Amino acid sequence: MFPIHFYTFINKSTRIQSDNSGPVISTMSTPLQYYRSLPPVAKTYAAVCLMTTTAYHLGLYYNSNIALVYSHVFRRLQVWRLITNFFFLGKFSFLFGIRILNILQYGVSLEKGAFDKRTADYLWMFIFGTITLLVMSIVPIMWSPFKGPALVFMIVYVWSRENKDARVSIHGLVEIRGFYLPWVFLGIDTIIGYPWQPGLEGIAAGHLYYFLTVIHPLSGGKNYLKTPLWVHKLVAFWGEGFQQNSPYRSDPNAGFAFRGRSFRLNNNGNARSSSSEPEEEINATTAERSGSAAAFRGRGRRLGTR
Repeated sequence: MFPIHFYTFINKSTRIQSDNSGPVISTMSTPLQYYRSLPPVAKTYAAVCLMTTTAYHLGLYYNSNIALVYSHVFRRLQVWRLITNFFFLGKFSFLFGIRILNILQYGVSLEKGAFDKRTADYLWMFIFGTITLLVMSIVPIMWSPFKGPALVFMIVYVWSRENKDARVSIHGLVEIRGFYLPWVFLGIDTIIGYPWQPGLEGIAAGHLYYFLTVIHPLSGGKNYLKTPLWVHKLVAFWGEGFQQNSPYRSDPNAGFAFRGRSFRLNNNGNARSSSSEPEEEINATTAERSGSAAAFRGRGRRLGTR
């Protein structure tokens, strides 16, 4: 996939301030701080894709072992291929770098914008996209060993629908509306000799998701693609991000759900709830202290007096 020019991406992590001493450029101190500032889903996918290609170049595995081959999936039960093929974006190259930048730019922008505080919904978009692309791969003409590029195209397409009026500069030469961005990328990929199938599949998967979750419900229809409960559980267990109106929370107070009521034995050996009668406990404690003080209180005398 061919990119928007690099200045737009660099401008995301560079902030220019002006004061009396002139402009000051403030950038992220370290790559780790920049990584931590990103939302969880997009940065995790980009990091896994980067590590997958790095491990390939280090000779830690053969890419044929993670490719989507349905005969190996069903006959040899190599089910990991259904997931791992989405993490390989190709060998280290200019095109690989562009795909990573597209995830970090459009994927992050989408997660911070339309999916802000909707981590479970955003993760469900990824899961739905992978399932849709796997179903498409059953058709021989649409099969490819690695579906990562198609998933990146899906991210770009959904971003283009959510930011259709945004002005996007292609290498600083021409500006287009955000709505046309995936189609421009598809055309450029075709011109430079890259297969058009991944881009078209990603656009189709993205349009199906956007239609079922946005267009159809806004036209009065039912949302048939609500985020499943198990995705909310997964995000809560993950402990990253935030989902509004989620039945599960990943904050530290989630542990209170497993906290029982404490009981204290009184002087008669009966159990008393410490949570239901706080005022009674305070009064009892005060009385105990008063009683203890009275038990050891005697008559005071001053030396030298009778």
